Order: sequence, then structure tokens, then C-alpha cells
Amino acid sequence: MRDEVEAPLAAESIPKVRWGRRMLMAVADLAMPPVCVSCQTPLVTHHALCAPCWAGIDFIRQPLCDRLGLPMPYGVGEGMISAAAAANPPPYDRARSVGIYAGTLKTLVHDFKFRDHQELRRLFVRWLLDAGAPFWADADLIVPVPLHRRRLLKRRFNQSAVLGRALGPLTGVPCRTNVLQRTRATAQQVGLTYQQRIDNVRGAFAVPENMAAQVCQARVVLLDDVITTGATVAACATALRKAGAGEVNVLAVALTVPGRDDGASGLAVPE
Repeated sequence: MRDEVEAPLAAESIPKVRWGRRMLMAVADLAMPPVCVSCQTPLVTHHALCAPCWAGIDFIRQPLCDRLGLPMPYGVGEGMISAAAAANPPPYDRARSVGIYAGTLKTLVHDFKFRDHQELRRLFVRWLLDAGAPFWADADLIVPVPLHRRRLLKRRFNQSAVLGRALGPLTGVPCRTNVLQRTRATAQQVGLTYQQRIDNVRGAFAVPENMAAQVCQARVVLLDDVITTGATVAACATALRKAGAGEVNVLAVALTVPGRDDGASGLAVPE
């Protein structure tokens, strides 16, 4: 009898709960009106971009290099690779990115990474779900690129780990922040040449012995915020391969592309 009484009451309460949520959201919107996450122009919804800022993002879509994720001028069929991938194959299987590291996207990444704009997380996660669509069905682990503990203490959060933890429940792929470690502090990559970047991060990552079993034969999605020259994700992928990873695919919010990078490195090989 108790179940027969409580079930209808629970059902009747649903409209009231929804109405209450709408009221709370309306009050919240009055206290903090929705604005564009880039330029602060008033909007009707939270965690969104205005039309001009959206137009300032160069999203990466097909056709693209199957290995490096570089946009290609035209398509020649499935599995095509760029000259850069053919000349210097990366130690990972495939890379995919949301968009080119320029314009609005470059500003958003900087705000998230260096100015602690955590409200950008939802927007980035929506985009990463789409960009990483080729990976989710077969993936076993999401592994964010780690920070050294000194840099983590200074910045207070690892932006890649924040995104990975949000992606885990949405994809059904567990995020593991402890299976890959940065074993030594490295200099900032900004301003370094391609070879200097490679030397800077060579041997800087490792899978701890007590985590090797989780990585062995696993299909890993290696997550980072920006792929610049490829040095960091290549060093991470090498460490994961050494530990026995079966597949390593790289996913990032932004990718530096030669000639379309707002004056970034201009190097011919992406990170």
C-alpha cells in the first residue's frame, strides 16, 4: 500500500520540481545574466558564444590528415595522410583537434589555461565529444597530459585533467590522471624551436610500475589543450607505448597549423 501511495505522489511532484528549477534558473539569470564566454556580449543562454566570436573559430573538419589531424585542401579518400605525417610519422596512431589555434579559440584556450576561466569547460567538452567521435567507441582510457607537481601547485589545476574528468562520464571511458606522470620539470615550450621542444620533453614522462597493468594493451585517448609542434604528445605517447599501450590516439582543443596560427611557431610539424 505504501508503494501505491508514494508512486503517484512522486509523479505529481515532477512538474513542481521542474517549475522550481526554472524559477531558480530565472533568478540565477537575473543575478548573473548569460553572456558570450569570449567577449561578454549578452546572450539568451549560458556557456555559449555570440555569432561574431563563433565565426572567429576555424573548426577542423574533413578532409584532414588521418594521422596528424591537419586540415587538407582536398580529399582523396579514407585514410589519407599529409606530407608531414609521411616524412615524420608520429608515435601515436591518430590525432584530432576541435579547431585551429588562432582567433577566438586561441583566446578561449588562454583564458581557460592561464586565467582560470572554468566556465569554458562545458563548451570545450561539447566540442571534444564531437572531435573525438572516432575514438570513443573503442577507447579504454582517457589519459590527460600531466603537469609537473611544481607547475601544478603554481597553476592550481591541470586543464587537461579538468576536461578529461568531465569527458569520462559522458563517453563511458574512464579518465585516469595517475597512469602517466611527468618525471621531471621542463622549461616552458613557448618560444622554443621544434628540436628544442623535442629535447625539452624527451624522457620527461613515464607510466609508474604500479599502473603498467592498466595501460598494457589499453586503447588510450591522450588528452591535451593545445597541440603545437607535437613534441609533448609525442613524448607522452612514447611513454604509453613503452608501457604496452595497444593504441594511442591524441585529442586536443586546438592545433597549431602552419600559416594559420596567429603568429605562433610556424613550424611544419604539429604538436
